Amino acid sequence: MGLMASKSQHNAPKVKSPNGKAGSQGQWGRAWEVDWFSLASIIFLLLFAPFIVYYFIMACDQYSCSLTAPALDIATGHASLADIWAKTPPVTAKAAQLYALWVSFQVLLYSWLPDFCHRFLPGYVGGVQEGAITPAGVVNKYEVNGLQAWLITHILWFVNAYLLSWFSPTIIFDNWIPLLWCANILGYAVSTFAMIKGYLFPTSAEDCKFTGNFFYNYMMGIEFNPRIGKWFDFKLFFNGRPGIVAWTLINLSFAAKQQELYGHVTNSMILVNVLQAIYVLDFFWNETWYLKTIDICHDHFGWYLGWGDCVWLPYLYTLQGLYLVYHPVQLSTPNALGILLLGLVGYYIFRMTNHQKDLFRRTDGRCLIWGKKPKAIECSYTSADGLKHHSKLLVSGFWGVARHFNYTGDLMGSLAYCLACGGGHLLPYFYIIYMTILLTHRCLRDEHRCANKYGRDWERYTAAVPYRLLPGIF
Repeated sequence: MGLMASKSQHNAPKVKSPNGKAGSQGQWGRAWEVDWFSLASIIFLLLFAPFIVYYFIMACDQYSCSLTAPALDIATGHASLADIWAKTPPVTAKAAQLYALWVSFQVLLYSWLPDFCHRFLPGYVGGVQEGAITPAGVVNKYEVNGLQAWLITHILWFVNAYLLSWFSPTIIFDNWIPLLWCANILGYAVSTFAMIKGYLFPTSAEDCKFTGNFFYNYMMGIEFNPRIGKWFDFKLFFNGRPGIVAWTLINLSFAAKQQELYGHVTNSMILVNVLQAIYVLDFFWNETWYLKTIDICHDHFGWYLGWGDCVWLPYLYTLQGLYLVYHPVQLSTPNALGILLLGLVGYYIFRMTNHQKDLFRRTDGRCLIWGKKPKAIECSYTSADGLKHHSKLLVSGFWGVARHFNYTGDLMGSLAYCLACGGGHLLPYFYIIYMTILLTHRCLRDEHRCANKYGRDWERYTAAVPYRLLPGIF
């Protein structure tokens, strides 16, 4: 939102949690009380999100990525659920070993190898960094080494796959569905452990939230920053590793399978690999910045993040590459260049919008944005301890175009991934549909929180910047 960060809590009364500790019942993070609509949504996601992932992957495996064919087969009696399930590969010992090795290796890189990239990469901020202050006043420290983990992992991938030949580069695709079951086991295991930990031995009891509703607590999490030991932070690890490190490896495996099946890699597959690799590398290059985003600063750690990062992200964010294995689209040169341009412009808007906010925040507004001194709306709010604080809302640069223009850039990049797959099927367009819903919801959630926090000052801000995502439309 172009907010200048402030290390203060939101204004809220104190309440008692089940363990007797005081907490802040404000707009920070997930809810304290659950309405019926929220509860119904939670139960729906818990029941159907795993099925949605299975349906998409099964549709590619058995129906060449058609989303309607499985439903039509069942409706017309040509196939039954039992028939489809019987054709689904089960978990295998090989897949279990691969997945256990993968997760263990990422834990090792995260926990035991301090970052060295910041020592020789100009502009990169890694190593030990501080996160934002929590509602209870805790400032956690993190070992930021995601870029290093990504580089080591991919160097080893190329060395082993192409020089040592210890495994085929198609190994991920060849075990894709058995690995799905392994990812589900880890996702449910870590989510269940996090919930038990929140009740029995939380890292910071003051930052826990209990609603009294089992399903909501399980889904949205109890602990704010569950940790094991001093450095292993569940939220940072599962948000970035193993899912996002794997994202580019998965795409490379899909490209290798396309090469194996058809003798060449299409320009659409190259586009998907390149554009999504830019996004992944941007995430790890700016991992320190990520410590101040909504995922770390507001969301608690439950099934939503635990299972989502293990299953939803690696399996549904890579649908474009999977689709192109079954449907090798070769784009015309003008179309390929147009999609590449859309993706790069979207990335530029996403990155520069966030850069402008960070620059404004770091310099307290003493900087130039688009060659001019930035304009901002002075605002104030009262924290839980009764103290009044001052902040600024940026209304210059991209933040004067729309209140969430970084999301607009993100959506442009997401659309580019999907357009690379042509128009033959709906399946690869799931990503842009999902991201539109996700970012629109996040946009509205952010604004609800800020309206409560800043009051009349927020009204002045929305009057100065009237549109959320698309100038003149929304």
